[in-house]
Amino acid sequence: MSHLRKISGVLTGLLMACSAHAGKLSIVIDDFGYRPAQENQVLQMPKAVSVAVLPNATHAREMAVKAHQSGHEVLIHLPMAPLSKQPLEKDTLRPDMSSAEVERIIREAVAKVPYAVGLNNHMGSAMTSSLSGMQKVMQVLNHYNFYFLDSMTIGNSQSTRAAQGTSVKVIKRRVFLDDTQNEADIRKQFMRAVHLAQRDGSAIAIGHPHPTTVKVLQQMLPTLPADITLVRPSQLLNEPQNTRHKPLPVENKPATPRNPFRGAQSCPVKALPVPATRALGVVADSISDSAGVRYIKTNFSGLKFGLEKTP
Repeated sequence: MSHLRKISGVLTGLLMACSAHAGKLSIVIDDFGYRPAQENQVLQMPKAVSVAVLPNATHAREMAVKAHQSGHEVLIHLPMAPLSKQPLEKDTLRPDMSSAEVERIIREAVAKVPYAVGLNNHMGSAMTSSLSGMQKVMQVLNHYNFYFLDSMTIGNSQSTRAAQGTSVKVIKRRVFLDDTQNEADIRKQFMRAVHLAQRDGSAIAIGHPHPTTVKVLQQMLPTLPADITLVRPSQLLNEPQNTRHKPLPVENKPATPRNPFRGAQSCPVKALPVPATRALGVVADSISDSAGVRYIKTNFSGLKFGLEKTP
């Protein structure tokens, strides 16, 4: 029995070691302020799910206040000019605007979206690809202590370069959940975000308060893998922004894991055989007092594991 207990301790320690390196997944729901029925459903989701509010939306202030009171992080979803010709929201930022005009629009947006701590772009391929335009934005955000979540509507976004010389931290979207409103496609994109977080350590996914998106999130958030932690965008501000890896393919096939030991020098040490029971004992003893094991003992000491059925 003592050996079984030690083996159990080893497995527990290994599980906790894995959880210490859990991937961090952030989900942001854009376009808040127009669909209170669906948006109120989003606010029933875990508090780490964050919302981005359009400043000129009919219910902008109401939903920003509700989101904050429910414990969700609030961003300003600021309209920015796209390259394509399409109807624009009021006060859409354009690259040719003066610094004063950019400052006015952001100042009024802050007043309309209380409790915001960050800002992300609504559309914006023309604006975010303009270095001079984004420098005007970053100079203003620098006065508000906001972070900038780049929705990455264009590959050559200049947000990171534009933020240089300011205190504004830039984080970037990795996955759009609902380019289509087909449930199967949204599920695939959700799992794509999960795999990116597992592979790279963190990932940000952006969705919208469509009924299908809400339904998929309600079903899939409770089933997140054990090695994934749901976090707010602000919890990723100090995470390294992974730019070395291309996004996972649409087919949702995870990339081959990198070998962290590749290239290591061989160590010419002669290994002596050790009995298996002794090896297990040494490993068990070394992790028996780890923080992870102490956490399990403290919080789950009353649980019984095995073949017993839960009443």
